[in-house]
Amino acid sequence: MRPLVERDHRHLSVRRQCVLLGLCRSGLYYEAAQETAENLRLMRRIDREYTAHPFLGSRRLTKWLQDQGEAVNRKRVQRLMRVMGLEAIYPKPKLSAAGRGHRIYPYLLRNASIERPDQVWSTDITYVPLSSGFMYLAAIIDWFSRYVLAWRLSNTLDGSFCLEMLDEALRRGRPEVFNTDQGVQFTAQAWTGRLESAGVAVSMDGRGRCLDNVFVERLWRTVKYEDIYLWRYETVPQLQQGLGRYLPYYNEERLHQALDYRTPAEVYGEARRAG
Repeated sequence: MRPLVERDHRHLSVRRQCVLLGLCRSGLYYEAAQETAENLRLMRRIDREYTAHPFLGSRRLTKWLQDQGEAVNRKRVQRLMRVMGLEAIYPKPKLSAAGRGHRIYPYLLRNASIERPDQVWSTDITYVPLSSGFMYLAAIIDWFSRYVLAWRLSNTLDGSFCLEMLDEALRRGRPEVFNTDQGVQFTAQAWTGRLESAGVAVSMDGRGRCLDNVFVERLWRTVKYEDIYLWRYETVPQLQQGLGRYLPYYNEERLHQALDYRTPAEVYGEARRAG
């Protein structure tokens, strides 16, 4: 298969090729994160079942896999779920683990009525399978319109790609409240400090608040079933280009029943102009 970007192109630089293709240049140099071929196969099965039924924890996923003929135990499933960043969506004593010494902010959206764009943004990270590895996808979404403001791919769960994504979103505008889970990427001072310096109130999912980030969870389900699972991307540049096609479609063309069959871009733009 011919590469999407040719490093020795006679007329176009790598930077210009990436611009023309809609690729993030840094993504060009990413190598997919690796596991054994057998673990990658199991991770793809776990991802599909979890995306369809996100309330499943390691016990039930282990039993489901065993019923499908897989010779796995719970310890192995738990490890793969940790690598994938997965946990069951249901009330429990503790959600995503914060970094040691990081400040946990209160949940600010209890009984809140979402009435306008840029009132609340939120973000999350999901596992994305490739044919010979995997990546992580993060996105920032506006709760009112479901509009995806920015997204990034990474082959690690360090916080730098999340900060790049946040900077891009803040160049578009500024929310009143930004809600996240208590994951280490979002409790880090670099993340919370960036928001506070922009005058944004920081909100974090509380214990037992299993659906606080439900809009992002719905986005992941849509992206995976309508794009990632269909195309079965082989390489990081192919994934980057594919999402570069699909997410603008999601924002600007895909009609949402919850938005009275309008697009996120239409709702986000109209409401901002009216405000």
